[in-house]
Amino acid sequence: MTTAVSAPIAAGTWIIDPAHSAVAFSVKHLMVSKVRGNFESFSGTITVAEDGTPAVQAEIDVTSITTGNEQRDGHIKSADFFDAEKFPKATFVSTGVAPKGDDYILTGDFTLKGVTKSVELTLEFNGVNPGMGHGPVAGFEATTVLNRKDFGIDIDMPLEGGGVVVGDKVTITLEIEAGQPA
Repeated sequence: MTTAVSAPIAAGTWIIDPAHSAVAFSVKHLMVSKVRGNFESFSGTITVAEDGTPAVQAEIDVTSITTGNEQRDGHIKSADFFDAEKFPKATFVSTGVAPKGDDYILTGDFTLKGVTKSVELTLEFNGVNPGMGHGPVAGFEATTVLNRKDFGIDIDMPLEGGGVVVGDKVTITLEIEAGQPA
């Protein structure tokens, strides 16, 4: 049995495998629970320099959002939230990476709804596996918390007793498998 190894990721271009990856989010709903969802269409690359420094570029098709409720998904795609007709893609381009304990901090420029902000993701490198005959694969997990209002998603739907329908803080969770073609 072959197991993942924690050796450094090899130099070259690694392609994110959407069939074995996930881009998910959660946000407070009615101040007491969370709505969870994911994006079904995304792509990206991780280019590793000879010195081991990675550069990440990724794109998310915001029209591919799914929360398990078609009506809510339609509302999130509307101008109240993503304005997906006008801004169908979100992008991330890394600007740096630094170790932090056993993990890393990946910084980059995230663009959503036409607004670009610098964000930090806590990144865990899960190692490299030789793969199943199609070249090696590497695994990563990353999380960040964004304020939706920083990206022009500033709809407020106040509740009669106080609070709001949708919270400001959105947790993004990425589970990424990337392959380096043989």
